[in-house]
Formats: sequence, C-alpha cells, structure tokens
Amino acid sequence: MEANESNEKPKKVRKVSQGPIREKARTMRKLIDAVGKVLEEKGYSGLNIANISKEAKVDRKLVYVYFGGIDPLVETYIRDKDFWKSDSKEYITNLMENPDQINKEIVNELLQMQFDTLLDNVELQKIIHWEIGEKNDVLRKIIDEREEIGKTLFEHAEKDFANSDIDLRAIMALQIGGIYYLSLHAKSNGNKFCGIDLNTPEGEKRIEKAIKQVIDLTYSLKPKKAWK
Repeated sequence: MEANESNEKPKKVRKVSQGPIREKARTMRKLIDAVGKVLEEKGYSGLNIANISKEAKVDRKLVYVYFGGIDPLVETYIRDKDFWKSDSKEYITNLMENPDQINKEIVNELLQMQFDTLLDNVELQKIIHWEIGEKNDVLRKIIDEREEIGKTLFEHAEKDFANSDIDLRAIMALQIGGIYYLSLHAKSNGNKFCGIDLNTPEGEKRIEKAIKQVIDLTYSLKPKKAWK
C-alpha cells in the first residue's frame, strides 16, 4: 500500500437529516407557543389557523403538515400545559406505578403543587376558563383523561378510609374546586376573597396552610385499624 493512501483520513459523512429535523421541531414549537399567545390575547374564540400561523410567523399549511389540523395542534398545546400532563408528569407517572406510596403527605403535596401551578400559570388559567365556559371535543378528551388519572389515585388513597364514613373523594373535590376558583378569581379580578388577597405572599401562604390543615384533619379521622 502506498504512503499517501495509508495516511489518507476518512471523509466525514454529513448528517443531512439534522437540519430539517431541527427546523421541524422549532416550527412545531413556534406553533404550540403561538396557541398560548393567541389564547391569552384573543381568548378561545380567536383560536384559528389564521391567527395561530400569523402569531408563529409560519405558513398556515404547516399546521396541517405537522399536526394534521387545528384540533390536534390545540390538543398538543393543552397537554403541554395541563397540570397532570406537564410539570408533574414524572411525579404522577411514578405514583401511578407505585400507588402504595400514596399517603397523607403525598395527597397534600399533590394539592399544593396544583395550587402553586395554577396560581402562577396564566396559560393554564385560560385553559380552565375555556373548559368551564365552552363545550369542546378536544377539551372533553383532556378532561376525561385527567379524571381517569385522578380516579386511579383516589382509589388507592381511599383504602386508608375503608369502613368509615369519611368521603375522601368528595373532600378532595371541594379542595380542588376551591383551588381552581380561588386561583382564577385572584388572577382575573385581582381582588380579595373572604378578605384574603392571593396576589400577596401572605395570602398565598394562608391558603397553602389551610389546604394542609384540611388534609391533616381528614386523615386524623380515618379508622384506627387503617393506620400503618
């Protein structure tokens, strides 16, 4: 073999697919983020392909190319922002795989996480408003899936209250409903509720403390034989 052949370095193969793949991911992200901006500025009635593609500054046909239409795009956005599907996804997945670890502390932590997330996330607040104010197939699908996750978690948490008259699920419904309303009320109107201003650190801490007190009281009433 000649010297020039033995010293010859192999040519690098250019990964031509990386550019288009990255560009597609960026464009999809732009469209998903644009849904949130349109929802915040124009409300759910403004969620159409024209407004979303204009906000994202991309060709409107890409909504069909990458998502198949407006509904799948909006569904992707909601899943991206929903409490049960986004920030807490890993935490919830772990609980679903290890349901026996659900106890008083876990229940309280779930409620606290939900309160903190909803109070700080304007886009999630808009989604909840949308769910309350309008019937929509995409929203119904997300709500049903959220309920199914909650059902699984509740079924395991309720085992601590077997053979008792404590209705944990109803208590949780009141807690979560209160969290939803207080968060939406505080951010929509910016005024006090029962004299508590949730837009201040003091008001937020009072609600967090109350959430824990209700859970502590509920678990203090469970049957003695159920205590581990």
